[in-house]
Amino acid sequence: QVQLVESGGGLVQAGGSLGLSCAASGSVFSINVMGWYRQAPGKQRELVAAKASDGSSRYADSVKGRFTISRDNAKNTVYLQMNNVKPEDTAVYYCAASSAGRSWPFSAGYWGQGTLVTVSS
Repeated sequence: QVQLVESGGGLVQAGGSLGLSCAASGSVFSINVMGWYRQAPGKQRELVAAKASDGSSRYADSVKGRFTISRDNAKNTVYLQMNNVKPEDTAVYYCAASSAGRSWPFSAGYWGQGTLVTVSS
């Protein structure tokens, strides 16, 4: 059993920066991939960024060069640094994790409660 708790969401102006954190607890030894999905109003949920235990990562094309995912294994935490945010980044951001032996495609088995990021213009 894995529990994920996000923090760091909020209101930010376009062009600004925001950092999200997700702390895992429970059976953290089983986790392979940790990452972030988002769901904007009227849109499907999409993978934003994820990082596997082997160091490989995936980013949505729309955030490449602006967002950075990182992990701190000692703290069982994954971070999403969001720079130069745009109004279209507005969404509920969900932390996710998987215990699958194969990293990709990322099939999340554990989910956080979500944190709202609103980018104002």
